Amino acid sequence: MKSFFKNAAMFMAMAALTAGAVSCSDDNDTTAGSDDSQAAAIAEQFVDHTVAPTYGALAAKAEQLATELAALKANPNDAALRQACETFLAAREEWEKSEAFLFGAAGDYGVDPHIDSWPLDIDAFNTLMNSPEMLASLDSEDGDAVAGDRLGNALLGFHGIEYILFADGQPKSASAITANQWTYVAAVAGDLRNRCYQLEVGWIGDDAPASHIAKLDDLEMQYTVAGGDLSYGDNMKAAGQAGSTYATRKAALMAIVQGCIDIADEVGTSKIGAAHSGEDPTYIESPYSQKSIIDFHNNIVSIQNAYLGGIEGQRDEANSLHHYMHNLNAALDNEVMEALDNAMAKIDAMPAPFVNNISAEANGEAMEACAALSEILDEVVEAIRNN
Repeated sequence: MKSFFKNAAMFMAMAALTAGAVSCSDDNDTTAGSDDSQAAAIAEQFVDHTVAPTYGALAAKAEQLATELAALKANPNDAALRQACETFLAAREEWEKSEAFLFGAAGDYGVDPHIDSWPLDIDAFNTLMNSPEMLASLDSEDGDAVAGDRLGNALLGFHGIEYILFADGQPKSASAITANQWTYVAAVAGDLRNRCYQLEVGWIGDDAPASHIAKLDDLEMQYTVAGGDLSYGDNMKAAGQAGSTYATRKAALMAIVQGCIDIADEVGTSKIGAAHSGEDPTYIESPYSQKSIIDFHNNIVSIQNAYLGGIEGQRDEANSLHHYMHNLNAALDNEVMEALDNAMAKIDAMPAPFVNNISAEANGEAMEACAALSEILDEVVEAIRNN
């Protein structure tokens, strides 16, 4: 299973931070420290142009995958299976690009371990394949709910689906997948879809598709902050106001950076480090599709999106942590940008597939680059806290 992540609740106890006065260099520029209006704009940009489009795309791809696998269960064929594999990888990309914000709904509802634990428990899987009672339940109309309620995390999510669809980095042939396996993978894909809806609706509330909200309501799945009226997005936008879990607007910014720290650390110490160090050679993400390095790459993209003010095509540098930190401490911001570039370069230089090259020297260099990124982002948190 994945390592524990800090979530945004840790910031609720932070003392209120008071912004000092700093003169503005431009009439239209709010320099970090003059007041916290820029912090509010950064939080809004993060919610609307990083989190919302990422989770929206993830939910759409997970929905498509569930639909395609349900059709394959009824009519297995190689062409449709190859398409489902492409959809799986597209959904996987959006998920990995969300891992810099595993606080909020992902943390509160345990979505991360539920849909992204590894390695797959092969013994439990084989037991399941020999359980007519459980397979009949998974084959029922509410098989998605049965999977979510009765299968453990080590049988759920992306890696259970990946195990069925891929072998040695390639899509399997449809004939290599048994009827029981089609029953299993269709139910697990339905549960994955539901949990991705929970992330999407959890952050954007009523702006999510009505059908996604209706599905969650039908399953009685929670998606608001502490069961109240606020979505996680509105909660962050309301930072510093009554009712928000963020005592100050700066606390919201620190939560965003902390999410980046957590995934930078996890990529280096766990996703790469557990296997490369010999601590656990079986602890390899995406071993069946052999897309581990792509996963690591997209995790760094998630940090870039959070820091630079949006996903590609939706960035607004004026309302980004990058801009905020450049005004607050230009040298520190430059170090962050260099560390981001270096982490990406070192990961991209790792020999693929990772599952066959866990001892490569380049892996250690990528670990060091991720550690350096995590450390410099720690300094960003302190700079915001002390400003």
